Amino acid sequence: MRLGVMIGAERGDMARKVSKLVADIEWAESAGMDTAWMPQVPNDFDCLTMVALMAAHTSRIELGTAVVPLQAQHPIALARQALSVHAMAGGRLALGVGPSHHWIVRDMLGLPYDKPAAYTRDYLEVLNTALAGPGDVDVENDTFTVHNPTVLGAEQPLPVLVAALGPVMLQIAGERADGTVLWMADEKAIGEHIAPKITKAAADAGRPAPRIVAGIPVCLCANSEIDAAKERANRILAEAETSPNYQKLLDRGDARNVGDLCAAGDEESILRRFRQFADAGVTDLSVRLLPIGETRDELVASKYRTREVIAELAKAVR
Repeated sequence: MRLGVMIGAERGDMARKVSKLVADIEWAESAGMDTAWMPQVPNDFDCLTMVALMAAHTSRIELGTAVVPLQAQHPIALARQALSVHAMAGGRLALGVGPSHHWIVRDMLGLPYDKPAAYTRDYLEVLNTALAGPGDVDVENDTFTVHNPTVLGAEQPLPVLVAALGPVMLQIAGERADGTVLWMADEKAIGEHIAPKITKAAADAGRPAPRIVAGIPVCLCANSEIDAAKERANRILAEAETSPNYQKLLDRGDARNVGDLCAAGDEESILRRFRQFADAGVTDLSVRLLPIGETRDELVASKYRTREVIAELAKAVR
């Protein structure tokens, strides 16, 4: 299993946010992390643009999006942007995409959210054809009618990973993508629901075994602080639980909330949790560092302690 880290824009003015992001990706590269994943927060930086920035400050680490909402742009436009970033990154982009959630697409963007699975299937047909260029993209399906020549193509493989939680989306991801990017999925949900379904779908379609990228919060702390770490995770990350998609996923596992998903405790406890995810079928673990403390100085110190341990654990789980 490969170990990666989520890197997102922190609070502050624009210049400060950019400088922090650059510092974080430079650390991830120097620490030997396998991957770095940039989430697309609805009201923050464009994740693909930030991946291009991260590529300019690194040379080895794989850079992924987690995830680009499909409804926000035409598949030809996304393919063009992804191929451009992939070229800038020297072939190190992993394109994570997904149909997002009703409260983003319908409530915030004012776009339809009636049939997200069917939309994703049709979108991927256009996107995959465009990414396989150069050549003509001639696709007609229920959603898109596209006749578009392209001169762009990927000189190195550009994996497409789909945020897939339910059976239909897992079927689509297995048939038409290189894997899935997950959040709010514990070991049981992955081992008993996600991994078997997407793996079978890929095999039936004649595709290689899929990548399964799972994101979890991680907090290095004393055993006496584990409950506080879980409470902090629920306080700052729980907005995702409002999505019916995530609620259904939680119902398939043992975790009741994002706090239960958090790998908290000492180094041995965190490593044990990582190995449980590997045993469940996870190929790539993406950790969201969760510092703990009462003051800013304590939070910063906690972040750096956790980073040091994560860098060591990356060697242990490979």
